[in-house]
Amino acid sequence: MLKFHPVDRARWPDLEKLFQGKGGPKNCWCMVWRAQGEETRRIDGSSRKAALRKRVETGVPIGLLGYDGDEPVAWCAVAPRPTFRPLGGPEDPAVDPASIWSIVCFFIRADHRGQGVFHQLLEAAIDQARRKGATILEAYPVEPDSPSYRFMGFVPNFAAVGFEEVGLAGTRRHVMRLGL
Repeated sequence: MLKFHPVDRARWPDLEKLFQGKGGPKNCWCMVWRAQGEETRRIDGSSRKAALRKRVETGVPIGLLGYDGDEPVAWCAVAPRPTFRPLGGPEDPAVDPASIWSIVCFFIRADHRGQGVFHQLLEAAIDQARRKGATILEAYPVEPDSPSYRFMGFVPNFAAVGFEEVGLAGTRRHVMRLGL
């Protein structure tokens, strides 16, 4: 069983270690859905890393790290939806956007795949969003045979824990929600 912790200043070195390790997302730094304004033009790994670090330094929630002992082995980007650029979820003027949290990315180190880590990460993300006051958790998974966006997870895994489809974002990403 893994332990999960939100990324903060103290845990930034662990995020660096995970992302810069073999197979890690060291090029995108989980900024694909976060970049706004000038950041969208800076697509190199070092610029994206600096942009993500700035968020951590200013206390913006970015996600969870999963630990096997003291070793970071898994990542889930879960944060308030307004901290991302538009993701394609339905807009309802009666719902405060800050009460919606979004899950946009998963990364599991290769030596920990196939061991139920995804499910643990998803449960930890649900718990984190609930603890932080979210009333809705939104995700954008794809079908298991999708050729792209696989880092966002698969529809059946979200459906299995109660997420319900509320629309599509583009041609592949399903918008799924869980009421908290």
